[in-house]
Amino acid sequence: MSILIDENSKVIIQGITGREGRNRSKLMKEYGTNVIGGVTPGKGGQEVNGVPVFDTVAEIVEKYNGIDASAIFVPAPLVKDAAIEAIVAGVKLLLIVPDRVPIHDVLEIAQYAKECGAKFIGPNTLGILSVDKAVLGMIGGKAKSAKEWFKKGNVGVTSRSGGITSAMSYYLGQNGIGLTTIVHVGGDSVIGLPHNEIVKLFQKDPETKLIVMFGEIGSSQEEKVAELIKNGEVTKPVVAYIGGKGAKSGTRFSHAGAIVEGNKGTYAGKVKALKEAGAYVVDSFLDIPKVVKEVNKEKSE
Repeated sequence: MSILIDENSKVIIQGITGREGRNRSKLMKEYGTNVIGGVTPGKGGQEVNGVPVFDTVAEIVEKYNGIDASAIFVPAPLVKDAAIEAIVAGVKLLLIVPDRVPIHDVLEIAQYAKECGAKFIGPNTLGILSVDKAVLGMIGGKAKSAKEWFKKGNVGVTSRSGGITSAMSYYLGQNGIGLTTIVHVGGDSVIGLPHNEIVKLFQKDPETKLIVMFGEIGSSQEEKVAELIKNGEVTKPVVAYIGGKGAKSGTRFSHAGAIVEGNKGTYAGKVKALKEAGAYVVDSFLDIPKVVKEVNKEKSE
């Protein structure tokens, strides 16, 4: 199995006729994603990389009797309208790729999603990749690279950094560690599915036996994961690395969502909470594969 998407998920791309939409539609299709249509208002009837283009999401939903997921590649000021259009049309999973989406817009999207039973990843995300099944977004860059770098296995990856998402998954693969699903939750201060929600999905996935998490200073995502472990809601081992060790209060580390405010969201606080809950916290990013192997061996004996 996998979480969020698989080879059967019916996927659309909003903004498919733009530069990013065109490039990423090629990656997604070549990797094996079931991309059945794209949307750009006023450009219905065209084709992009063999994918038919429609004027509205509602048209595709009606034609194909429902859509499972949409990848949104439109300029940040247009994201809210695109996301709400998809949610209202019945799409249950959105990937919001652009950064700099106004926070108020994201809050409105979140409200619509909650009311309609939908979920979204991002904004400011590379996406989701279920190994050997489907990619939603741009993880891997090219299908050939994604197929070579990420091998099938039993480890789920969740990350707050786009670059680290790919690098961490690549290094795991180079060390003979296979993966189930890779998720970049997004780097903004307000996002749809944070670490704790992704970890809960991995907990329910029978193929995922271990979870690797790249966290950062700022927000309370990692502390919430620690609470899940402490309360017994997550029983699978979690190997975690927290970025931003040297950051002081008021420092922004890499992403809009990674900023320390007073004593909240600190490196020390996150590490302490995770260690006390029983997670395996590594001090060096390069130690992740070694610890994953050790924990996998320990749990299989």
